[in-house]
Amino acid sequence: MKKIMFYISTLSFGGAERVMTVLANSLSADKEYEVIFVTTYIKEKEYSLNHKIRRYILDRHKLDRNFVSKNIRYIYSLRRIIKKERPNILISFMAEPNFRAVLANAFLKTKVIISVRNDPYKEYPNNFLFSLAQILFQFADGCVFQTEDAKKCFNKRVQNKSWIILNPVSECFFKVDRDENAKDIVTIGRLEKQKNFELLINAYSAIANECPNDNLLIYGQGSRKHSLEELIIKLGMEERIFLMGVTDRVEEVLKHAKLFVMSSDFEGLPNALMEAIAAGVPVVSTNCPCGGPRMLIKNGVNGYLVPVGDEQKMIIALNRVLRRKEIVEQFTNNNLEIRESYRENHIVDKWINYFNVVEKRK
Repeated sequence: MKKIMFYISTLSFGGAERVMTVLANSLSADKEYEVIFVTTYIKEKEYSLNHKIRRYILDRHKLDRNFVSKNIRYIYSLRRIIKKERPNILISFMAEPNFRAVLANAFLKTKVIISVRNDPYKEYPNNFLFSLAQILFQFADGCVFQTEDAKKCFNKRVQNKSWIILNPVSECFFKVDRDENAKDIVTIGRLEKQKNFELLINAYSAIANECPNDNLLIYGQGSRKHSLEELIIKLGMEERIFLMGVTDRVEEVLKHAKLFVMSSDFEGLPNALMEAIAAGVPVVSTNCPCGGPRMLIKNGVNGYLVPVGDEQKMIIALNRVLRRKEIVEQFTNNNLEIRESYRENHIVDKWINYFNVVEKRK
């Protein structure tokens, strides 16, 4: 039996957290794998892990706020868990866990696979962190990227041991029985600057009178909630645009969605967009770095891509979909063909194949 250890900061609701949870739960259901899960923190609201999975938490109380001493303690604690459990493979997601995983595993026999889950220039946002990533990732045994654009940001030594693996999408999204009379325009994501919901709100408000039955529903929470509420009031859209909070029933939201929109300034490979496509929902997205949306959307075939920050192009795209029923039908049908490449079992098999490749490396 192979032992696989996962490490990420939290299991709170987010794209990377969801992907890691899906992988861990799927592997734990396989008799060939024993799964251990490590998080830095524990949150009140988290994704659920299979009862078979044993979990470690590095810091339950967050008492140490000093950056250096805190990270030394986390690295030491993670190393102690690795030495105790002796996993065949340790998989880490995101910036800080990736650094800690490589350092904690130094001179141990466990193979380390790190994964970059966003635009590398945003995940490692300054010269020091990016240079550190370029150096440390050379000591990982494998690297998983979501897009070719992200992979190309790193040096050849990192690229040569890297694979591109898409995100797995849970089977429930492929089984969504969509409402034929759906009227909701839906977006899902943290209420943070990256998502640029201001762009979407402004674009929608410009065409709201032309689609009186189609409201905009924004799911998520974050630091910009208050400013978004103020913008909605300023535009007089309180009866048309709604901040819905967090949902763990995304498949039910998509069931009633006429259109899914993503307005981000940058993304990795956005789970919410993949789930909408899997559910057969027409999509509009910004063509943001580092290339995730254009891996999923063939412009004019199963959705529209618009330039980042371009409000006028967003207005045009929304108008086309909302006012032309034949486009909705075309995008829906084409999504049903494109989505097959990221079914959960297919993606999990890719990870397992990569495990085998990495384990054979000296």
